Amino acid sequence: MTSSSERHGLLLVDKRPGGTSHDVVRIARRALGQRKIGHCGTLDPNATGLLLLTAGRGTRLTRFLIQAPKVYEGEIQLGTATDTYDAAGKVTFEGSTADLTADDVASAMKEFEGSLHQLPPPYSAKKIGGRKYYELARQGQDFERQGKDVEIYEFAPAGAFGDPGPDRVAFRLGCSTGAYARSLAHDLGERLGCGGHLATLRRLRVGSFEVEAAVDSERLEGVAGGAEPLEVDEVGSAWVPFDEIPLPFPTVAMDATQERRIAHGQTVLAPGIDAGEGDWVRLADGRGRFLAVATVAERIGDRGLAVVQPKIVFR
Repeated sequence: MTSSSERHGLLLVDKRPGGTSHDVVRIARRALGQRKIGHCGTLDPNATGLLLLTAGRGTRLTRFLIQAPKVYEGEIQLGTATDTYDAAGKVTFEGSTADLTADDVASAMKEFEGSLHQLPPPYSAKKIGGRKYYELARQGQDFERQGKDVEIYEFAPAGAFGDPGPDRVAFRLGCSTGAYARSLAHDLGERLGCGGHLATLRRLRVGSFEVEAAVDSERLEGVAGGAEPLEVDEVGSAWVPFDEIPLPFPTVAMDATQERRIAHGQTVLAPGIDAGEGDWVRLADGRGRFLAVATVAERIGDRGLAVVQPKIVFR
């Protein structure tokens, strides 16, 4: 692969604090010498950890990758609530933590696990009427936040209450896409009656991808201004080739005749599909190369045969 060729795949980046997810995308574009790069789910500026960047044809898979569950670690500061629900905001409430015990905190956190209707922070990138919440909040405008149903798989202390610092709780969080750790921190403080906000946050995992495999965003920034773009083989496991990107649905192998039909967006008969009508499937050729993403249009009998309709064609 030459530096002038377009890359198609997925880049795992360990984001440092202080910049936005879009800043990381901008740096990666310069570092790889490639314009077509996107990301699969933002991290707040002060948050760190795993950010998935899609490149080339990989950008067309963003809608599927962004739905993956996520795992975080961080710290919550109890005793103080802020308007942004994190350490960057203005203090809106202060309460006593003198009577709190570790069991009180752990029990309260446990109550958030499961299905949860969550309100996003008032300072967030969610939109209402085409405008972002934080834009309206900064202008002092009143607006009604729209809640969302999310899943909290795990929300638990990761150490003794107060070990990270006075009135701080180290935690581990596993959640569905769309869940806000800042809202959980704020709501935990309200439930305990003392107020609280998110002090630190680090994303450890997105689906099957782990931050240990990622390239540091500072390294990308270091080469972004260089004369030669970074080669993907220089980042090792941080680069996932396009044909190897895992998706959360079955893969079905196609023969040469079916491959020609897929290239023209025509339906094909696929064997051995463990999916229902309307479900997504990944179509690959005999060598495992990614041909298309398709939906099951019709199930035929009970032999696992199905008619599938290509929706996103790559070859």
